[in-house]
Amino acid sequence: MTDKTIRRLHPALRDDIGDLLTQRPLPNARTSQIDPFLFLNHHGPQVYAPGNRGLPFGPHPHRGFETVTFILDGELAHRDSAGHESIIRAGGVQWMTAGRGIVHAEVSPQEFLERGGPLEILQLWVNLPGRLKMTAPAYTGLQRDAIPALSFDDGKVVLNLIAGQFAGQSGPITSLTGVFMSTIAMQAGGSLHVDGLLARNVLLYVVSGEVMVGGDRASALHLAELSAEGDGILLSAETDCVLLFGHAEPIGEPVVAHGPFVMNTREEIATAIADYQAGRF
Repeated sequence: MTDKTIRRLHPALRDDIGDLLTQRPLPNARTSQIDPFLFLNHHGPQVYAPGNRGLPFGPHPHRGFETVTFILDGELAHRDSAGHESIIRAGGVQWMTAGRGIVHAEVSPQEFLERGGPLEILQLWVNLPGRLKMTAPAYTGLQRDAIPALSFDDGKVVLNLIAGQFAGQSGPITSLTGVFMSTIAMQAGGSLHVDGLLARNVLLYVVSGEVMVGGDRASALHLAELSAEGDGILLSAETDCVLLFGHAEPIGEPVVAHGPFVMNTREEIATAIADYQAGRF
């Protein structure tokens, strides 16, 4: 057994959206994806004043992939064309399968607009293989208490299990493609070893703090691109830290992306645009 190591570190680049502090580690100048993970935005942390305009993500379409939204702080209101509606608060997660087409809005609830408050959100796009790109849209919104919090290393490490299996437990989300997804909070000096990673691509983003990956250091606002070799990973916290940690089998198919659509061919993109414009989402 061998552990994966860091091949490259990718800093999150500042790309604000209006008054929303936004930093994007993926895609970047050197890596278009960590198959099947396509896109990661880190919004905040910031504090909104009372009487704010909130999040700017009004109704917009998607096709061909899934979005996973992690509400680290604050709250988020979701509404979509399939009839799903929810307000997810700090510690919760939204998992949406766009599939053949959905229109959704992710905005701040009215109460947040009025009183303001802290906000920090991660949004991840996860690709779907061609055979599933036209699957039926779906949505699951989970509050913090619906997500198992698994404790390790005498309580120094807490893994919030969103999808997949870990330490004999299962996350509440069943991924269409077997994606494992979690967030991990570590106290300084805590460590965690994860195995079962052979032939799987790892998504590891340091939200805050500093962590050692084997003998390599990764600090806040960096995405760690790991070696293909190895079937495990050793995480050791240099400081208190928060990590986004997932892994999946690579899809290995062509990716053609155009704005909110991710398909396999340009012809499929043209069809997606035409279907959206015709109101078929």
